[in-house]
Amino acid sequence: MPVRRLVSWNVNSIRARIEHVDRVIAEHSPDILCLQETKIQDYMFPHGWFEQRGYSHRAIAGQKGYHGVAILSRLPFTTTERINWCDKGDARHISVVFAGDVALHNFYVPAGGEVPDVDLNDKFAHKMQFLEEMLHWSAGLAQDSKTILVGDLNVAPLPEDVWSHKQLRKVITHTPVETDKLDEILQAHDWVDVMRHFVPATEPLFSWWSYRARDWQAANRGRRLDHVWVSPSLKSSLVDMDVFLPARSWEKPSDHAPVVTTLEL
Repeated sequence: MPVRRLVSWNVNSIRARIEHVDRVIAEHSPDILCLQETKIQDYMFPHGWFEQRGYSHRAIAGQKGYHGVAILSRLPFTTTERINWCDKGDARHISVVFAGDVALHNFYVPAGGEVPDVDLNDKFAHKMQFLEEMLHWSAGLAQDSKTILVGDLNVAPLPEDVWSHKQLRKVITHTPVETDKLDEILQAHDWVDVMRHFVPATEPLFSWWSYRARDWQAANRGRRLDHVWVSPSLKSSLVDMDVFLPARSWEKPSDHAPVVTTLEL
């Protein structure tokens, strides 16, 4: 089977970082590029720019100034679906289906604000509702489904997915209510956590570093907010995974690094 490369990246504004996207394409030549936080309306999306680089198949869900997800592919796909999670009309999800009934879902889960209390913080209530709906969706997938889930899930589930498990247990993205819910979602379809398939859960693994640190590498106060999961039926197709750290050091970078996954599909 041919080897395919998939890159998932919270680009934090495609217009602000189109040159960074170009560098990622030049470095990794992904067959499929999944972006989150594109922050652009559909009619303004740079279709021609991606067409010139061989991404003739595109599925986008955008809105003005916030959120936004996109799947750019050199491989043809058929079905495109955009689920209206939490009935809010946010551009937080897009999915496509490739040959062989391989479905790809690209997510941008709400960040959740600052206070981890659904009664005091509407943003956190939104996040928890979104994750609950993801749980029902995950549980409804067929056991023999061939599904790939990627994106910024805004949850760092394991102790070694954050720079300090002790200090961040009361901080949104790593609170027990979030990590427990994400684990429920994972177990509901018996998903394979691709990043942890290649990097043991006992080793630190991050994909996001705050802009607040002057030297993000020296401080290394990271979190693993970005994820790649596959259905059990696709586990044998996994070849490699890498967090492309150099992108975090580029001028005016995204606070997320791209996650690169190689599969035989």
